Amino acid sequence: MKIICTSDWHLGNLFHGNDRLPEHRHFLSWLLARIKEQHPDALLIAGDIFDNGNPSAAAQSAYYEFLADATETCPDMNVVIIAGNHDSASRLEAPRALLTRHKVEIRGNIHRSWVANEDGGNWVINYDDLMIPINGGDGSQAIVLTVPYLRSDVVQNANYSEGVNTILRELTAKAREKYRDSPLIMIAHMYAKGADIAKSDASEKIVIGGQEEVNMQGWDEHPDYFACGHIHKRQHIWNTDWAHYSGSVLPMSFAEKDYHHGVDMVTIENGTKPQIEFLEYEPQHKLMFLPEAEEELTSKKLEKRINAELQNKTEDKLDDNFVYLVLKVTLEKVNNDAIKELEALIGTKNAVLCKIQKITPELDITTISGSQHLQSIDDILNRDPLDTLKETFVVKNGKEMTDHQEKMLTDLLNSLTAENDNAQ
Repeated sequence: MKIICTSDWHLGNLFHGNDRLPEHRHFLSWLLARIKEQHPDALLIAGDIFDNGNPSAAAQSAYYEFLADATETCPDMNVVIIAGNHDSASRLEAPRALLTRHKVEIRGNIHRSWVANEDGGNWVINYDDLMIPINGGDGSQAIVLTVPYLRSDVVQNANYSEGVNTILRELTAKAREKYRDSPLIMIAHMYAKGADIAKSDASEKIVIGGQEEVNMQGWDEHPDYFACGHIHKRQHIWNTDWAHYSGSVLPMSFAEKDYHHGVDMVTIENGTKPQIEFLEYEPQHKLMFLPEAEEELTSKKLEKRINAELQNKTEDKLDDNFVYLVLKVTLEKVNNDAIKELEALIGTKNAVLCKIQKITPELDITTISGSQHLQSIDDILNRDPLDTLKETFVVKNGKEMTDHQEKMLTDLLNSLTAENDNAQ
């Protein structure tokens, strides 16, 4: 049985204010070509279909057009979709009754019922609704276990990780009891402990403090394969060979510039471990830093680099292969007037300038006149205020005071000292 696993499409996303719908259509066209080529038995999409809970009409059209094309291209293919934290679970699940007739199963919410008892009662999860049998062309069967993004009101446990694990493990145990001879494939949308995320400018919405981090360690009775969404970097979970993030289909920030994108082709045969083949996708628009390395370039050198590394627009228009650009300038080397000239130059190139990263060179204040090494509170109290102000000026402005500025500051300090003496 062949299964394509993907997640984190984020249809409707704006990248530094730029509409990415053409990029997403480019990806969906590529994915449709892979479906025609591979004839998979199932397509699993592990959440964050959309970038927000109220997607545009254009983003929704791209989604439904793809589903229509995919089910027409491969009518025997099962499609299973769950909601991520960016999706509106109810909106995603609204057409469920219609799409089920076309072998497209949507699970946006976990459905529960209230059961009264002597202690008042408790919520009981409909686990059967989360089990979806899929059939392969060779007559084989597998069971897809669906776990959409679990919000705290559904988990209802003081410890989020323990609450999620309870649901994951109870669902797996019940499925093994009900479908004894079928392999189990789980799709979920969550933040697994130990996952590698971008250290800066991370676009995965991780709750501060790790409250929604799920510790999956020690899960011996796990499914045969676990496909997860939410983290944008393609990677295994806990260095296992059975749990995997397929990653986002496009980079969602410049911190994700070097990520690899695509989908996982998972092959499952009876009695063998699932085999993963990475089908790599090259995003339509590359992300670029200029300069790439940590170089302190003058405006003239930056101008030459821009002309050398960026293509000119064709008829003053961006073509289908433009790049997203971050321009790095060192303030000591490039002034504001020069930055405006560089922006204008980039405006003639086949590039979208997303950000100007202004870099202040690190300074060694020990080389500044009058600086000294402070080791105690007494050192601070007994220090000449002028020396402290001079160092502060350098740190903030990237250069030392002029003689004129130092004299003005000295006169001001002397005046304040005199006023204080007179007041006493």
